[in-house]
Amino acid sequence: MFTATRAAAAAAAAPWGARVPCGRRLRSTVPLSTSTDDRSGGRGPARSRSPSTISVDFTETRGAYKSKDSLELLRSLVVLKLCSYDVMVEKNQEIMDLGKTILGQKAFDQLLKMTFYGQFVAGEDQNAIKPLIEKNRAFGVGSVLDYSVEEDIGSSKQKETNSCASAAGKHSLGEDHREKESEELFVSGQGGWNAARTYSHPDEAKCDQHMETFIKCIKASGGSSIEGFSAIKMTALGRPQLLLQYSEVLMKWQRFFTFLASQQGKDGMEAVEQRLELTQLQDFLTKVGAKGDFHGWFTGKQESTGLIDILDWKSLLDDRENASDLLVVPNLELGELEPLFKKFRTDEEKEMKRIMQRLDVLAKHAVENGVRLMVDAEQTYLQPAISKLTVDLQRLQNREKPVIFNTYQCYLKEAYDSMTADVQLSKREGWHFAAKLVRGAYMDQERERAAEIGYEDPINPDYEATSRMYHRCLDYLLDEIALNRRARVMVASHNEDTVKHTLRRMNTLGLLPRENLVYFGQLLGMCDQISFPLGQAGFAVYKYVPYGPVSEVMPYLSRRAQENRGFMKGVQKERELLWKELKRRLASGELLHRPLY
Repeated sequence: MFTATRAAAAAAAAPWGARVPCGRRLRSTVPLSTSTDDRSGGRGPARSRSPSTISVDFTETRGAYKSKDSLELLRSLVVLKLCSYDVMVEKNQEIMDLGKTILGQKAFDQLLKMTFYGQFVAGEDQNAIKPLIEKNRAFGVGSVLDYSVEEDIGSSKQKETNSCASAAGKHSLGEDHREKESEELFVSGQGGWNAARTYSHPDEAKCDQHMETFIKCIKASGGSSIEGFSAIKMTALGRPQLLLQYSEVLMKWQRFFTFLASQQGKDGMEAVEQRLELTQLQDFLTKVGAKGDFHGWFTGKQESTGLIDILDWKSLLDDRENASDLLVVPNLELGELEPLFKKFRTDEEKEMKRIMQRLDVLAKHAVENGVRLMVDAEQTYLQPAISKLTVDLQRLQNREKPVIFNTYQCYLKEAYDSMTADVQLSKREGWHFAAKLVRGAYMDQERERAAEIGYEDPINPDYEATSRMYHRCLDYLLDEIALNRRARVMVASHNEDTVKHTLRRMNTLGLLPRENLVYFGQLLGMCDQISFPLGQAGFAVYKYVPYGPVSEVMPYLSRRAQENRGFMKGVQKERELLWKELKRRLASGELLHRPLY
C-alpha cells in the first residue's frame, strides 16, 4: 500500500539541493535579430518599436574615469592588483591581524582607508558617504546603500550555519534528531558565533536592532539620492535556524508537487507548465492515506478547469490554518503521510509573523522616503524561505509600483523555474514583478558542501553554464518587460559580455534607457569602465555602496574578496584601462585632473 508513498517521500524528503529527474527542456531564447517571442505559455510576440540603436563604448577611458582624480586611479590599480593574488584573499584575516599588531589599530585603520576600505566602502556613516554618492550621481550613477556591519552574518556565524545545514543534509529533511542538533548549534553559540544567542527564541531584540539600522539606511538613501535603493538581509530580521526550517518545508512541498506531476506523466515539462488533473490527484492521495478534500478545496476557490499548477499548489501554504488537512507530505521511514508543518511550533509561527511585520515596517519607510528595497540573496539552504518572504512582501507592496526587488542567483540549477513561477504569480495577482539577477556568491562553498554531505550539487557545473542560465533568465524578463512594461530587472553583473548582451536585447525590443525598466548594477570600486559609460549614455546604473565603521565592516570586505576571487583574478582588462588613462593624463598634462560636478 505504501509503495507509492515511499516513492513520494523519497522525492519530498531529499536534501533540498537534490532534484527529482524530470528531463526538462530548455526554452529557446529570442534571437537577437528578431523581436518575436516564440515561447509557449501564451506570452505572445514581444513588441519592437525599432528605436535608434544605442551603443556604449567600454574602452574609452577619458569618459569612464572623469569622475576620478589620478590618485584614485592609482589606488584602484594597486588594490585590484593585490586582490588578484590568492594569498591576499585566502589569508586576508591573518594579514589584517599582523598589520594591526605591527602598526596598531589607529594606524592600521588609516592604512585601510587609503587602500581597500577606501576602494570598496563609501564611509563610516550617513554623513560621510554623502560626498561620494553626490559625485557618482553627478556623473550618472545611482546608489544601492548597504550598511555592511556583519556581526550576525559574518564568517564565524557561517561555520554554524554550515554545521546546521550539514546536519540537515545528512538525513531526510524534517527528522527529529537533525532539527534537535541544528537548534542546539544555533542556541549554544558553538563555533564562536556569540551573536547566535541574540537570535535564540524568544529573545528577538537583535532583530529589532537590525531593523532600526535598516531604517537609518533607508532614510540615508532617501536623503542622498533620487530613486535610490537600500539593501536588506533577511538573516538580520529573523533567526537563521527558523529560515532554514521554513526552507525545508517549502522544498518538501515543491518536491511533492514534482513527484505528483511525474505520477501523471508530466515529466519533461517546465515547472510553470505542469498541470495536475484534480480527480487523479484526489484518487492518488486518498489511496496513500490523505484525508483532505483536495478536489473540493480547489474547485471551491476558483472557477475550476479541473487542473491545478504549481502556483495553485503553493497557494495552500498561504491559508495553512484552514488547509491543514491538505498540507501533508510523505514520511520516508514510516511510509505514510504526515503534516507538512509538523515541526513548526506555535511560537515559531509567531516568529514568522514578526519577520513579516519587520519587513512591512521597512517597506513603509521605503515608500515614505522614495526608496526601493533590494532583498539580498543568501546561502542556498536559506534561500527558499528568503524568496518566499520577499514574494509575500511584493504581493503587498508592489501593487502600484515596484518597491520590493527580489534577488535570483543564476548559479542555481533551479533559478529559471523559481523566477518564472514568480513572474507568473505576479501576472495572475496583478502586482509588479521586480528582480535583481546575480550569478551567485557562494559557488565554491555550496559545491564543497554538496560533495561532503552527499547530495546533488544545486549549482550549475561551471561558469559557462551559469552564464547561460543568467542570459536565459535575463532574456525571459526582458521579453516580459517588452510585453507589458510592468516588470523591472536589475542586471547586477561585472561581466562586460552580459552587459553588451543586455544592450543588444534592449535595442531589439525597443526598451529605451529613459523608461527606467532595466537597471544595471556593479559593486563600488569595481568596473567603473562599465558603470560610468552606461550612466553617461542615459541608462539607469547603480553602484552597490557599502558603508560602516572601519573595524566592523572588514568582515564584509573579507567576504566580498572570497566571493569575487575568480573575478578579481581576471580584471586584467580593467587594470589595463586604468594604466591607459593614467598615461593619457600624463601625456596630455592632465595628471592633476580634478572631477568637476
